[in-house]
Amino acid sequence: MTFHYFHLMPWPDLPPDFDEKYDSAWVTLPNSIYDPEKGHALYNRYFDELERADKLGWDSVCVNEHHQNAYGTMPSPNIMAAVLTQRIKRARIGIIGNALPLHDDPLRVAEEIAMLDVISGGRIISGFVRGTGMEYFSYNINPTLSRERMNEAHDLIIQAWTRPGPFSFEGEHYNYRYVNIWPRPLQKPHPPIWMPGTASLETIDFAAAHRYPYMTVFMPMEQRKRAYELYRRLAEEKYGYEAQPEQLAFCVPIAIAETDDLAMKEGERYMMWLFQKAMKVPTEFFMPPGYMSLRSIRAAIENRASFGFANTTFKELVEQGVVIAGSPATVIEKLSYYTEVLHAGMLVTGGCTDGMPDYLVLKHQEMMAREVMPYFRQQELPPEPRPAEIHSEPH
Repeated sequence: MTFHYFHLMPWPDLPPDFDEKYDSAWVTLPNSIYDPEKGHALYNRYFDELERADKLGWDSVCVNEHHQNAYGTMPSPNIMAAVLTQRIKRARIGIIGNALPLHDDPLRVAEEIAMLDVISGGRIISGFVRGTGMEYFSYNINPTLSRERMNEAHDLIIQAWTRPGPFSFEGEHYNYRYVNIWPRPLQKPHPPIWMPGTASLETIDFAAAHRYPYMTVFMPMEQRKRAYELYRRLAEEKYGYEAQPEQLAFCVPIAIAETDDLAMKEGERYMMWLFQKAMKVPTEFFMPPGYMSLRSIRAAIENRASFGFANTTFKELVEQGVVIAGSPATVIEKLSYYTEVLHAGMLVTGGCTDGMPDYLVLKHQEMMAREVMPYFRQQELPPEPRPAEIHSEPH
């Protein structure tokens, strides 16, 4: 298993009357609630957390893109990644990811990722996402065009990274007479691409077709299991290969402490903000007409997929596998289910809590790094000696 420290960079200081006064933490939440002076301190604290994760041995640190909300204050993940290239000295830097359909100029995304890859010495992971339904209201994008804009932007970016320029690109949504990016990415053929998702059939199929790692996000274990089974089945039956653990990732918040009881208490105190407040979204924002295909909606209904957690207790979140909470031994046991049963090999977890004091964040980081991660690290064995070496006498 590889370990990836992900940060939402949330705005935790919602007003006391938030539940009664506001129906959403997205799109319509007044930006007068945001305090730029406090935001300055928060950004730097979040960068410090990511820098510590690098020093503690996490395989990558990760940021993402969201707009007009308190859930995650990173409208430009590429700017955040640029800052991290100067702070993160060893780990990869994951951008998971750029919401391609929201961008009217995906060539700019290709250029920025190429720049970051060169600056970082080839350490960029480039995630591509469609963006949540809420973002289509924030950016005034027609959600019925989401999938085709996503696929076309993807093809343009891959060509920009890999084809010698200049060349022209003519599509339904994007047209360029000259595609000729400077600089070109350092990694060949291009930076690795991840595809996070909430189990839409088309996204899983697209990821499997391109052999991109597919990452499940904030969902019950049974829903994750079905998504992975579909990915493996498509890989084998439709695309002719066997999916590997490094192609299946899972984003799951983890509360770790010295005992199971303490982990449950700390998790309930600091994680419920994420599910009850930061994810407070009216259905019409979350799933605008045309955002999901009828096929995916039908599958979600048949599989009883869960898209909201407002009325779910912390204990229920743990029981459903949406969250992991426990001592190091319990966390190892629950993560082992992913590796041994689901054959998923990439854990994405980290900073997405409400006002957790820094000493507790540090404790969680250190306990994961020192008591959990070593259990799953593959130890490199020395090469077996050749027969002649086994029997030869020292000179």
